[in-house]
Amino acid sequence: MTTGRSWNRSLESIRLLVDTGPDHHALRAGVLSELGRIIPFSAFVWPLSDPVTGTGISPMARIPHPEDLPQLIRLKYLMETGRWTTLARRAVPVTTLLKETGGDLTQSLVWESLMKRYGVTDVLYAGLADKYGYWGWLDLWRTAGQGSFTAEEVRFLASIVSAVTPALRRSVARQFFPAGHTSSPKEEHPKGSGRLQADLPEQAVLTLDEDMAVVGGTSSVDEWLGLLQAGPRPFHTVPAEVLNVAAQLLALEAGVDGHPAWSRVHLGSGQWAILRASRMGSAGSEATPPLAVTIQACPPEARLDIFARSFGITPRQRELLELAAAGVDTAAMATALGISAYTVQDQFKQIFDACGVHSRAALLALALGTAP
Repeated sequence: MTTGRSWNRSLESIRLLVDTGPDHHALRAGVLSELGRIIPFSAFVWPLSDPVTGTGISPMARIPHPEDLPQLIRLKYLMETGRWTTLARRAVPVTTLLKETGGDLTQSLVWESLMKRYGVTDVLYAGLADKYGYWGWLDLWRTAGQGSFTAEEVRFLASIVSAVTPALRRSVARQFFPAGHTSSPKEEHPKGSGRLQADLPEQAVLTLDEDMAVVGGTSSVDEWLGLLQAGPRPFHTVPAEVLNVAAQLLALEAGVDGHPAWSRVHLGSGQWAILRASRMGSAGSEATPPLAVTIQACPPEARLDIFARSFGITPRQRELLELAAAGVDTAAMATALGISAYTVQDQFKQIFDACGVHSRAALLALALGTAP
């Protein structure tokens, strides 16, 4: 049995990891390694998410049967039990499958359809969110012989979530810096480095059927698929972000969740894309129209939003940032917001400190992706 002293040491180790400012892959890997010593589990799923829509991006996972991935994602989004967007509104954003189903696992769609075959006995769910938005979720699975998760383990994971959530948000903020930026903490540089936001491929569209299988795509799809995170085999040609945004559309249509079906995805070297899912027109056919996922460079206003959220900019500072992006000068900003020019300047100094820049030009270049 794990002692309270062991839990305290583990929590302190995670806090020390957080203080090093790792990228989100290293952060999640380190937390999972530490959690595995304290809370046994056999499988996990830990994606980040778009802070506005909660749609999964950049996933890390270890599941028993990767060939079931599209079905698992679809059912996860259609399931109200342990949904991360709901957990985020609770005082304790952690729960278990057994608790949420009243001990009757057959009440869970994903358990009845898939997890039962894997021998899953319980799932520990955690939603990672703060006042700036949703930053991801974590599912830990237990299988036969590992029993169920305890109330003490729920409380321990809640303390981990409290420490890790702001670190995840800060790791997203660091992704706005281009490759080679030396004043920011450690940063990953996946495919796409060395290209400006304006150099990204033209808009692409992938079409999927109800089982999340890709059935078609436009000519620029291959270029985009080389920039997004590949899924596990046998779905290595279909980015997990595509499956997640399509699944969010299904959840929206089913009334399970009210958030729109889109997500913003980091590509590397300060570049961002936006994915949107919609239904194609049926043209009078009785058949269910396919899902369409559009991929394109993230437009300035959507990029500015996730920039402000990830850096923890206040609402007033965000207003100033948006006015600066529109080309408004200091005097006009002061008039528009009913504050003094001195206050405008002081607020920008605070924004500069938060974002690690020294001028409005550098701030806008970082926020809008125009920096080389």
